[in-house]
Amino acid sequence: MKQLINSLKGDKVIWTFVALLALFSFMPVFSASSNLAYIGHGTGNTLGYLLKHLAHICIGFLIIYWIHKVPYHYFKGISIIALPIVWVLLGYTLIKGTVIAGANASRWIQVPFIGITFQTSTLATIVLLIFVARYLSKKRDTAITFKSSLWELWLPVFITLMFILPANFSTSALIFSMVLMLAFVGKYPLKYIGIIVGVGIIGLTFFILLAKAFPDAFPNRVDTWISRVENYVSDKPDEDDYQIEKAKIAIASGGLQGLGPGKSVQKNFLPQSSSDFIYAIIVEEYGLIGGLIVLGLYLLLFFRFIVAAHKANTVFGKLVVVGLGFPMIFQALINMGVAVELLPVTGQTLPLISSGGSSIWMTCIALGIIISVTKKEEEIAQEKAEKEKRDEILQRMIDEQIAKEDALEEQQFSIEDKTTNPMDAVMNKK
Repeated sequence: MKQLINSLKGDKVIWTFVALLALFSFMPVFSASSNLAYIGHGTGNTLGYLLKHLAHICIGFLIIYWIHKVPYHYFKGISIIALPIVWVLLGYTLIKGTVIAGANASRWIQVPFIGITFQTSTLATIVLLIFVARYLSKKRDTAITFKSSLWELWLPVFITLMFILPANFSTSALIFSMVLMLAFVGKYPLKYIGIIVGVGIIGLTFFILLAKAFPDAFPNRVDTWISRVENYVSDKPDEDDYQIEKAKIAIASGGLQGLGPGKSVQKNFLPQSSSDFIYAIIVEEYGLIGGLIVLGLYLLLFFRFIVAAHKANTVFGKLVVVGLGFPMIFQALINMGVAVELLPVTGQTLPLISSGGSSIWMTCIALGIIISVTKKEEEIAQEKAEKEKRDEILQRMIDEQIAKEDALEEQQFSIEDKTTNPMDAVMNKK
């Protein structure tokens, strides 16, 4: 075990927080999956779901381990190659759209021969943000013109969002916000950011009007997210209100200390109790204290991302940590905000805690890249420390040699004094 821990490079604090969140996830997932067990098989046996979640977590940590071994600057070229591939996958997802449990799930595709569902927008998020970080780091020391950045930066961004928006408004809004934040951190001119925000608002308005005029030309998800926003603003009762109501009952039932592990009642009524609304189950079973501890872990991880970005030795490394780390934390805050009805239902999971293979693995890919950045910092710091140690040893050897030479000279002078002829004094006196 000690050898395994020593083989883990990079920021040990990030490794620790990720491990704590993953370990904690087993208890609420095991408890909340009883609802799925009754619906799927009628037996109520949740052991299969627990083992499945264990497999997802183990594969996720293997992904982190493999990716953190890759030098992070390799991802500059990978993002350029991967972006067109992601567009193809997003287009296929938008057209094909898999159906899960009779409901439209046009955000996922099913991987052939394996049978697992895969949400392509999560992969697109990682690839696009690395692509943006690459562009901003490359142009950091040169003057950026709006015309050149429009084709080199914003056209790929808007193409990606165009594929995601019809099926997943919340993810596209999160991606656009993170790209703008990354542009701000990367010192992209503020006046150009303002123009892009205006273009984005105009584009979204045009899309909504188009979707209203031609409802059959777009997937059903368009009507879903439009109705969610409208119902949230107007407070009309709908299916989402049922989920929010049960989530708030779960949170209120938890009180300060909670009902205890596995004793949640609302998990039997919440349709997405092990994924989208798992935070409500956490508060119900572990109380306000447990909910605040989970929130605190995410905030500490957020703080560690800031430290890692500050320590990064390249602009690209700083932007990669910000671009991949911050969305992870914001997604967690959005999930918690939905559970307490601060935000409309978005379908965002709780990173590293909610069940689901592809969401966990995509989070682990992002974490692996971030840790790869911190590993490089660690290697540079180690090389610097070793160089200082070598310089110190060399200086000590030089000082010892000088001391030996001085001692030898003193010894020679002493011998010369002793061997001087005694008659010299008499002769000089005469």
